[in-house]
Amino acid sequence: MIEQDSPDNAYRPLVLDPADRADAATLRQLTDAAGVRVVDLRAGLRTELSELTGPPPDLDPDEERWVYYPWRHTLVALLGPAAFHAIRLDRNRNKLTRDEQRRLAGLTVGVVGQSVGHSVAFTLALEASCGRLRLADFDTIELSNLNRVPGGLFDVGVNKSVVTARRIAELDPYLPVEIWTAGVLSETVDAFVDGLSIVVEECDSLDIKFAVREAARRRRIPLLMDTSDRGLFDVERYDLEPGRVPFHGLLGDTTGADLADLDTRAKAPHVLRILDPGQLSARMAASLAEVGETVTTWPQLGSDVQLGAAIVSAAVRRIGLGAKLSSGRTRVDLEAALDSLAEPGHPEECVDAPEDPVEAPPTEPLAAILSCAQRAPSGGNTQPWRLRGTDRLVEIALEPGATTALDVGLRGSAVAVGAALHNARVAAAAFGLLGTPELRVDDPATPLLARLRLAEGTDNDLAADYPLALSRQTNRRLGSAAPLSGTVLPALRSAAAAEDATVRAVTGVDGLAEAAELLGSSDRVRYLTPQLHAELYAELRWPGEDPRTGIDVRTLDPAPDELAKLQVGRRTDVMDRLREWSAGSALGEFTVDRVRSSSALVAICVRARAGEAPDLADYARAGAAVERVWLRAQLLGLAVQPVSPVFLYARGWEDLRSVSPEFTDTLAGIQRHFHNLLGIPDDENVALVLRLSYAAAASVRSRRLPVPGSRNDG
Repeated sequence: MIEQDSPDNAYRPLVLDPADRADAATLRQLTDAAGVRVVDLRAGLRTELSELTGPPPDLDPDEERWVYYPWRHTLVALLGPAAFHAIRLDRNRNKLTRDEQRRLAGLTVGVVGQSVGHSVAFTLALEASCGRLRLADFDTIELSNLNRVPGGLFDVGVNKSVVTARRIAELDPYLPVEIWTAGVLSETVDAFVDGLSIVVEECDSLDIKFAVREAARRRRIPLLMDTSDRGLFDVERYDLEPGRVPFHGLLGDTTGADLADLDTRAKAPHVLRILDPGQLSARMAASLAEVGETVTTWPQLGSDVQLGAAIVSAAVRRIGLGAKLSSGRTRVDLEAALDSLAEPGHPEECVDAPEDPVEAPPTEPLAAILSCAQRAPSGGNTQPWRLRGTDRLVEIALEPGATTALDVGLRGSAVAVGAALHNARVAAAAFGLLGTPELRVDDPATPLLARLRLAEGTDNDLAADYPLALSRQTNRRLGSAAPLSGTVLPALRSAAAAEDATVRAVTGVDGLAEAAELLGSSDRVRYLTPQLHAELYAELRWPGEDPRTGIDVRTLDPAPDELAKLQVGRRTDVMDRLREWSAGSALGEFTVDRVRSSSALVAICVRARAGEAPDLADYARAGAAVERVWLRAQLLGLAVQPVSPVFLYARGWEDLRSVSPEFTDTLAGIQRHFHNLLGIPDDENVALVLRLSYAAAASVRSRRLPVPGSRNDG
């Protein structure tokens, strides 16, 4: 290595702390010296720092440094190392998290050869993939090097290691860089690799290539090499395989001594054994035949060198972060990739898709009753029931096969069955066939069986709801946030009371904002819990899929950016990363935006009987209340959307754990705050939460499965 004893070989900047007495004296001398240019970047850096999202904690924005670059005769005022790196590396997130950056900062990487190695070392510094660099090259920059070394005319005649170190210092004066201007020799190679985490070998000398590998193997250090033709890249993991033969054994019994002092012609057979002539690009292979004849030496392109730097940097990150990287060889062939250009697939378009035609309701009484029951709401539009009808009896049996993790204890399915029973009663009343309803939880064939006996009779209030039940729909459009009329909540509470249920509500900007954040946090858990995420996207129906069950994506009325986020959100690998980073707060934005635009949020609750928890029949009665409230809200001109927090049907710790083992504590806290916000007492359980707003009409209505055939048993 060298010491910087003159401006000709200076490569390290002088970093001065103005709070240090000796450094302050040196700083005064430099600022007073003739010909020293002063550049003050502090104000702009502080502005950048103030604009960072989530800056590191305990960062001192007042810490400063002055950096003198002797080869430029320039003094630069900066912020201290912590603030400087927080700003410079902020755009690494979350390709590299801050924790990953800290781990990579513990690496020391050695780079032998500073032609290809220049770009490798600079790229490692650029993205902070290591905390220290050791560079070696005995040669100086020549004009012919500047086809691939990103230097300039002022670098010609300067040692290549010095040129690389200077460029890195002008990028990051705080990154330690050590240079070996004599290069690496067989007698110094062990000293060079000593203390390295990784060695990158990019030199031209075959015997030194061999010597570097032998030294890396002795010290169990992984070695990387890029060859700048068709993205050829080699990994030799001597840290994992200390007995591994250099060059993957391609040189057979050849030793480093056999490779010393060979001329270009004598090197060629060994080089070709390493490179595999059959895999060289046609232009490289043809050029090799012309070396010493019509071309001076082996050709290299700057773009190939830059690509190699990117490949090496990716491999360094993998090793540094403990990701999989095995020994071997690969190619990252850009020419082949460009040859495989193809038209991209088009993402699903659904925002402007027209609504499917809605069939007219049946006119025959039994078919109309069954059809109206089928129009009832259900979680994820699963329609978790089995309908049967005769001219005397309609049965709605809960179908357990449609359940999900959110449907704890089949309570959500029971709510849907209760809503379907209410719709059947509404239609029966309209046709003058309203008989007695019955809910059974003792039938061994089904967890819940709802029956409606058909007999001559009606109920004017129920009959009046028939057209409302047929037109009922979910409206997920943004609302105007206008306050509710004073008559709305009393009307909704009266509708729920008809089924012995209660309505708990939150209104007002502040209350709705708090509810929005809680429900958004619940949605985040839904995305980040693998089973819930899978079930969420299993509910969605994209263009070309059967929309008669599940949620037709068009019914979400998503804005273009929301649709794009929804498409990204389906990727499990993305969710895995967000869960790993304890991130993903934006996953609840769709719900947050809609609740904030609402006029009210209401929870329809079922009260437990004295000393007992509500059973599925109680939830079914609450489901009837849900449908009554929904129809009354639409009659009053409100848009209605169910919002289903993942804790909706959980009663206690074990239920929450069954919903999301990873986020049980989180859900417990959200549920507690949500219930407190809506004033839900401990003896009430929520059947459904509805978002009420004044909004434009929904563009698309959910479809339903065909109504099963009915029969007349006389």
